[in-house]
Amino acid sequence: MKRKIVILAAGKGRRMKSELPKVLARLKGKPMIEYLVKACLESGVDTNPIIVVSPDNKEIISRALAAYDCQYAVQTEQLGTGHALAAAQNLVDESIDHIICLYGDHPFVKAETIEKVAASHNGVITMMTVQAGDFNDWRQCFYYWGRIIRDEHGQIEKNIEFRDASDEIKRITEVNPSMYCFQSRWLWQNLKKIRNHNAQKEYYLTDMVGLAFEQKQKINTFPLDPKEAVGINSQEELAVAESLLI
Repeated sequence: MKRKIVILAAGKGRRMKSELPKVLARLKGKPMIEYLVKACLESGVDTNPIIVVSPDNKEIISRALAAYDCQYAVQTEQLGTGHALAAAQNLVDESIDHIICLYGDHPFVKAETIEKVAASHNGVITMMTVQAGDFNDWRQCFYYWGRIIRDEHGQIEKNIEFRDASDEIKRITEVNPSMYCFQSRWLWQNLKKIRNHNAQKEYYLTDMVGLAFEQKQKINTFPLDPKEAVGINSQEELAVAESLLI
């Protein structure tokens, strides 16, 4: 099996209150994206990952990661995660079987986890999920994430974003970090089908889950350790991440 890793890193990161792209915020002295890139390379899954950047942060991110062998795809407009992944398609060879999609602001994903996700992939989507248990202490960062909805057989049916969730749904503690492994052919055939019928008018990768369920396609799941799933979107979350980094 041939696999390609795509890291989405085009976000502006205004909540970080910095002129730097969000993924270059320093975590214990290093850009946060560097932790993830290093893990990707150490996993052996892909020695030449694709990083999706915006037109105005391509140069600065590529300079920061000059020591690593990465390719760069440009997302010309900020139209959501689905649109960002689509920006990488031209750099993905047709021989690639599976595509693993990660985020540059999630620095704690381990090399062995990436390797295990790749090895366990089954169906058109392997969806990484997080069982938070509760939303106390450092886990409060998961509270505003989408909730995983399973059917009576325990199979994933869909993801409901926090802003669309009822109070009952918000009590669900299995959340979606929106990291996936896709069957490449299915991904490119179906990515164009998702719509931007939401308040942000953006194309969300999370909608691929509902699409696969509607098609009665197999949705595989991989349980991600909550600490590996921690994302950084603000100075407050950066402080939490630094407290977790040993």
